Amino acid sequence: MRNTKKRDWILTLILIAIVTVFLVYVDKNMHYSMLASVIQKAAIYSLLAVSMNLLNGFTGLFSLGQAGFMLVGAYTYAILTIPMKQRVNVYQYFDGGLLKFTVPVVVGILAAGLVAVIFAWLVGKPCLKLKSDYLAIATLGFAEIIRAIVQWDKLGPITNSSNILKKFPTFHSILWPVVISAFCIFLIILLINSSYGRAFKAIREDEIAAEAMGINLAKTKMQAFLTSAFFAGVGGAMLAMFQSSVQAKSFTSAMTYEILLIVVIGGIGSVTGSVIGSFLYIACSEWWLRFLDDSQTYLHINIPFMRGGFRMVVFSVIIMLIVLFYRQGIMGTKEFSWQGILNAFQRFKREKAGVDNG
Repeated sequence: MRNTKKRDWILTLILIAIVTVFLVYVDKNMHYSMLASVIQKAAIYSLLAVSMNLLNGFTGLFSLGQAGFMLVGAYTYAILTIPMKQRVNVYQYFDGGLLKFTVPVVVGILAAGLVAVIFAWLVGKPCLKLKSDYLAIATLGFAEIIRAIVQWDKLGPITNSSNILKKFPTFHSILWPVVISAFCIFLIILLINSSYGRAFKAIREDEIAAEAMGINLAKTKMQAFLTSAFFAGVGGAMLAMFQSSVQAKSFTSAMTYEILLIVVIGGIGSVTGSVIGSFLYIACSEWWLRFLDDSQTYLHINIPFMRGGFRMVVFSVIIMLIVLFYRQGIMGTKEFSWQGILNAFQRFKREKAGVDNG
């Protein structure tokens, strides 16, 4: 057992070293490439998908308020970190805005998560008494309400109304979104493997049995809801840094469905699946299938309906096939492990040896 753990740690450190060297190379030589953009966005979406999976997959609460918490996080970060000398330009319709101070980037990111937690507590108090589809509808409604409130003219001195927030600090290296997302996902994994995580899973499996075992359902659901909202707020702040601007109209319900789709593709109840699903989803939608929008000729064959938007049609078909034939997702409820890889490799060797002998 000790040798196995030592081997796993060594292999993990080697993998981290390889990934770090690769990211440094991309950041230095391909900083403005599509690959760098996909890595950054996929890292951010990985955190968002894992935070949603914590609630929907591990706790069994069907919430669709993720875009609302992301919006709160993005706006909190942007409002707090815009430099004072830039506020006059950003809040040009509101005399430089109401806030007359600026906080460091780290404080802004943490504040984004904490403000999202406050809103989650206000929403969770009445909504977590609901179940299944009713909870989904209530949280989806919250996201739409918060988007409308942010664009309210009366709040313009703080939120800049429906105008864009910009000029705040952004990522200058692709390493930062990867490192921040990896650290946050690591914290979520620790939580899932703790006694709190076991309580979340117990509620998912059977609420009546969980309550009979002494688990406080209301308190535990609220803990899961607030934790998910915190990391969604952090993810929203990171998305603002990636996009270099924030506007409420981009945080629609479609963004929540997008993240939910990543969770389903990767596997509900699998952190590894959410990460893999995020990178595959972003790479396909933003990069690998983009050629379908660019030309009507592919492999010297004229395809008249290949035009702008056809990429998303093909992508939707691929997603439908995945959902139909891999209903548990890519990983199901399994997680990445070196022992699993070694077992799969040994199984492949045995099957190959059997075919050769046959």
